[in-house]
Amino acid sequence: MTVIEEMGVLAKKASRTLATAGEKKNEALRAIAKALKDNASSIIEANKIDLDNGKENGLSASLLDRLMLNESRIDGIAQGVLEVAALPDPIGTVISGSTRPNGLKITKVRVPIGVIGIIFEARPNVTADAAVLCLKSGNAVILRGGKEAIHSNKCIADIMRSAIESVGLDKNSVQLIEDTSRSSSVELMGLTEYLDVLIPRGGKGLIRAVVENAKVPVIETGAGNCHVYVDESADINMAANIIYNAKTSRPSVCNAIETILVHERIAKDALPEIKERLDEKNVEIRGCEKTAEILGESVIPADESDWETEFGDYILAVKVVSDFDEAVAHITKYSSGHSECIVTSDYKSARRFTEEIDAAAVYVNASTRFTDGGMFGLGAEIGISTQKLHARGPMGLNELTSMKFIIEGDGQIR
Repeated sequence: MTVIEEMGVLAKKASRTLATAGEKKNEALRAIAKALKDNASSIIEANKIDLDNGKENGLSASLLDRLMLNESRIDGIAQGVLEVAALPDPIGTVISGSTRPNGLKITKVRVPIGVIGIIFEARPNVTADAAVLCLKSGNAVILRGGKEAIHSNKCIADIMRSAIESVGLDKNSVQLIEDTSRSSSVELMGLTEYLDVLIPRGGKGLIRAVVENAKVPVIETGAGNCHVYVDESADINMAANIIYNAKTSRPSVCNAIETILVHERIAKDALPEIKERLDEKNVEIRGCEKTAEILGESVIPADESDWETEFGDYILAVKVVSDFDEAVAHITKYSSGHSECIVTSDYKSARRFTEEIDAAAVYVNASTRFTDGGMFGLGAEIGISTQKLHARGPMGLNELTSMKFIIEGDGQIR
């Protein structure tokens, strides 16, 4: 039996304990929060090794930002753990119930999925975020992070496992695969005997690789080729503010925009104002011919790959479109189904956009940066699902559960 198979066995065993752990789960979460804060210096020390290695290996500034942990970020992670502890426990919640004509009482209740595998890239905060959400929802989790964050991930996982054990729960509720070679991720994708679902968190390439190779069910999350369409009736100042926020507040995250589409009737007035805001953060513009005609030589000519790319950086693709239909057609072709926005003062255009755009979150006159479980009032989330089964949009505690039917009778036979 391989190391990962042994982890599967241990996770399956731990999941049976977690399914009925009740308040013990919250005790574990509070212990994790305290342990993360108490051991912040150890986490930062481990993280420094990853940062130094990342710099040596030429990681971009945005990737290094994703990777970096400091005392403030660790405090934020710990606070997030406490917020999860304060959320209602979904397990055992009655979804629906009825009494049949023959007297059978049928109740549908929430139960844990079981064992969840999570493959993610250079964000060590995911180690804690994912683990505590799985723990709260009664699921055991096997984590497999990228090599860029292995020292940080190992330190955080060890701290969490000790905290879980300290309150009397099985420490194998949370496990981290320390082998960061491709073979370990491939083996995890094939762990059908022990894994109930696999969730990839990362860029388009990682998600595609998991979807194409996994033998266990997959929930796609994260890929965010998001757009803002500036309609001909748009308030230009509003559009500039939304675009600036959606691109520059944190360009490395999945709800940041990558492309803007501007109606040709408003482009000559809108694009210079939009560019003036983007210049505050030195955003590189890759534009179509009409964009270059309006904004001049600073525009890098866009090619087909620019419309397809999730840059995750201070780079924005810009296209002038002839009408609403061209904008919708472009989004339909290139969108990853994450978050899409229209800026408009026209009610009919707004309604058409919300009806015709197929994405997990569709915005009218607001930044795509709000696509987040906390911002939606749903609590912490493990990611943004861009598919339609079994969850779509922010995946919070309820989305990390399944359900079962409980049938009570008094001797009925069929």
